[in-house]
Amino acid sequence: MIDARLRVLQLVAKHGTVTAAAQALHYTPSAVSYQLRQLSAELGVELVVPQGRRIRLTSAAHALLHHAELLHAQWERARAELAALADEPGGPFTLCGFSTAATHLLPPAAAELRDEFPNLKVRLIEAEPGRCFDLLLAGDADLALVIVTADTPPLADARFDQRPLLDDPLDLVTPLGHPLTDRPAVTLADAANEPWIVGRPGSTYYQLVITACMAAGFSPNVAHYADEWDTGTALVAHRFGIILVPRLARLHSYWPVARIPLHGEPAPARRILAATRMGGRDNPTIARALQAITKTAAGILPGQPG
Repeated sequence: MIDARLRVLQLVAKHGTVTAAAQALHYTPSAVSYQLRQLSAELGVELVVPQGRRIRLTSAAHALLHHAELLHAQWERARAELAALADEPGGPFTLCGFSTAATHLLPPAAAELRDEFPNLKVRLIEAEPGRCFDLLLAGDADLALVIVTADTPPLADARFDQRPLLDDPLDLVTPLGHPLTDRPAVTLADAANEPWIVGRPGSTYYQLVITACMAAGFSPNVAHYADEWDTGTALVAHRFGIILVPRLARLHSYWPVARIPLHGEPAPARRILAATRMGGRDNPTIARALQAITKTAAGILPGQPG
């Protein structure tokens, strides 16, 4: 109903290059460039100009984006109102989220929706937070669970409705018999001199650990890189270092490791948000999915709102 080229412009604005926007949209770069030229010609204004390997949006483009945000938000509100008038939800509905959410939170919610609404075609996508926002913006996902990182959009971003869902505490995982296991209370700063196992630089897990350690007053001594909890736990079990693991993550019991809840103010945790396109929060299917996700989270992490 709304000119699809406005979505193209939004993704170009988000990524700064035609190639990255094309990847997010599953288009070819030439198709993105053509749509930008076509939109520019129809409006009679220049929208983008080359700037090295990137492109720069003109003042006209920024003005158009402001109106595009308002249009898309109003369209989402209209869709939500119409959905509320339907006898039963139907059609495609896509949930996306980072790995732990895609494992422990989204499948139970998707199963509830599938069983309650047979005409609803529920789909799940596992994706890093940055990719989740691309999926929302491109219309390829309806609800996303994301972790707040330095790279995620600010809460005030007019394109998205982002609301706190839960705080997932971070636990310290050490080898059995490690000196920290004998302490009555352990803070993250107590592990400042340990060798650390973190995710690859640039990954959400890497940002999570580095940010938590710096907030505790130290930069971790990175000894090994591992993106999977099982890999990191195996390294810990063989005394190569220690790791931080979110409470939602489940570790195999056969590894000889200790999982230590951390104390201190503030205790390290990752903030998980539920994100939709602006205006879509009142869609009854999204509201029902959030209800199911919140119930599951409260069962896994006691003390969370249920």
